Amino acid sequence: MESHLYNLNIERAVLSSIIFDPSVYEDVAAVLKPQDFYHPFHKNLFAAMEELQREDQPIDEEFLKEKLIYKNQFDENEFLEVLSANPLSNTAAYIKEIKEKAVKRDLVHLTTEIKKVTVEEDLPAADVVDLVQSKLYKITQESSARDFKESEEVVKDTLSHMLKMKERGNSILVGLDTGFHDLNVKTAGFSPGDLIIIAARPSMGKTAFSLNLAQKVLDSNRGVAIFSLEMPAEQLMLRMLSAKASIPLQRLRVGNLNDQEWAEVSRVCDDFAQKKFFIDDEGLINIHQLRAKLRKLKSQHPEVSLAVIDYLQLMNAAGNKERHLEISEISRSLKLLARELEIPIIALSQLNRSLESRPDKRPMLSDLRESGAIEQDADVILFVYRDDVYKLKEAREKAKEAAKKGEKVDIDFQEKRVEEAEIIIGKQRNGPTGIVRLYFHKDYVKFAEEATETVREFEMRETKLDLPQI
Repeated sequence: MESHLYNLNIERAVLSSIIFDPSVYEDVAAVLKPQDFYHPFHKNLFAAMEELQREDQPIDEEFLKEKLIYKNQFDENEFLEVLSANPLSNTAAYIKEIKEKAVKRDLVHLTTEIKKVTVEEDLPAADVVDLVQSKLYKITQESSARDFKESEEVVKDTLSHMLKMKERGNSILVGLDTGFHDLNVKTAGFSPGDLIIIAARPSMGKTAFSLNLAQKVLDSNRGVAIFSLEMPAEQLMLRMLSAKASIPLQRLRVGNLNDQEWAEVSRVCDDFAQKKFFIDDEGLINIHQLRAKLRKLKSQHPEVSLAVIDYLQLMNAAGNKERHLEISEISRSLKLLARELEIPIIALSQLNRSLESRPDKRPMLSDLRESGAIEQDADVILFVYRDDVYKLKEAREKAKEAAKKGEKVDIDFQEKRVEEAEIIIGKQRNGPTGIVRLYFHKDYVKFAEEATETVREFEMRETKLDLPQI
C-alpha cells in the first residue's frame, strides 16, 4: 500500500491521546471505526478501547494490555510506540486525516474489486454496476459525519431565515411556488430538502399535476430534472406543450394543426429550449443510479431546483430484497438526497386497489402501496382525486351491462372537458392537512384554478381544425 494512503505517526498520536485522556475517546469514536486505522495493531487497539467503553471499564494502559493479551493480539513493541507518541491537544484535524486516508484506501480496494468481478469472475455488466454503486454508496455514507449544531449557530441561522422571509414582503411562500394559490397558502411552497409524494389511482392525473408543478418552476427560470420510468421523454414533452400552448394533446399527437397553432408550438418550443429542463427516460433505474445521476446533474447545473420521479413503484433498490424493504430503502434514500442537494424531490406513487371498494373513494394514507416507509419519510403527501372518473366508469359499466341484456339504459352522466379535482393534503410535516380544489382541463392535460378557459385558450380553440367531440 502506498505510503500516502496512511500515516502511522498520526494514528499513534490519536491512540496515545485517548490513553492519556480517555474523555477524548467519544470524539474519536464518533468519526472513526477500528477498520479506519491502517496498522493491524492500531485496529486491534482501538477495537479494545471500544470494548472497554461498552463494558464501562477504564481505557488505560493496564486494561488495554490485559484485553489485548486475552485476545492474543498484544504486541509489546507496537504498544510502546503508541505510548511514546506525543498526545495531541486538538485531535479533530488528525481524526479527519485518518478518515480521509481510510476512504481513499476503500476506493483503491474498490477498484481492485471491480477488476476482479469484471475480468476474473466475468460477472454481467449490470451486476458489476450494482455492486460498485452499492459499495460506493456505503463508502460515502460512512465517510460523512456531522457534529451537533450549537444553539448559537441554530439561532443565527433561524434569524437569518426569518429576515429573508421579511425581505420577501411577508410572502406566503417559503419554498418553490407551486403555481396554485390555495396550495401555496396551505404548504408555503415546496421547501428545499422536502420529499413530496403525489399519489393517485391510474387516470387521475398525477403525472399531469407533477408536470404542471414543474412548469411553474421552469417559468421562474429555475431548473427541473424528471426521471420518467414509464413514459418516453417525447410523450412528456407533448403533455407540457399541450398545457403551455393551449392546444389539445390529441391534436399535437397527430400534428393536425393550423398555421396559428404551428406558430404557437414553435414559440413554446423555443421557450422550452432555453430552459434548464432535463429528462431521464431510461426506465430501468435503481435508487443508486438515480442518486449518482442527480448528484452529477446538480453539480453541473446548480440552478436545478426540483426533481420529479415518475413513479416510485417502478424503481428498484440494488440487490435482492423483499419489496417492502426495497421501497423503504428507496423512500429513505430520496429523503436523504433531497436534504443533501437542498432541493425538493417529488415522487409519484400508486395507490392500492382497496379504495375502489369503498363508497367514498377519496384516498387515505393507508391506501399508499408499501405505505409504512413512504408515509414515514415523506414531508408532504398529496392525493389527486377526480370524482368524475368514477362516475364515468360507473356509467359506462351500466351501459355495458344493459347492452349485454339487450336493454336500453339512459346514461345520466356525460364526460366533461373540464372536471372538478381535489388535491388532498394527506400529510404535511410542517403544516395543515386539507383539500385544495382545482379544475382539470382534459383537452390540455392540465390543472387550473379556474374552470373557464383563458382568453388565449378561447382564441386558440376558435381557430382549430375539426375539433373532435368528446
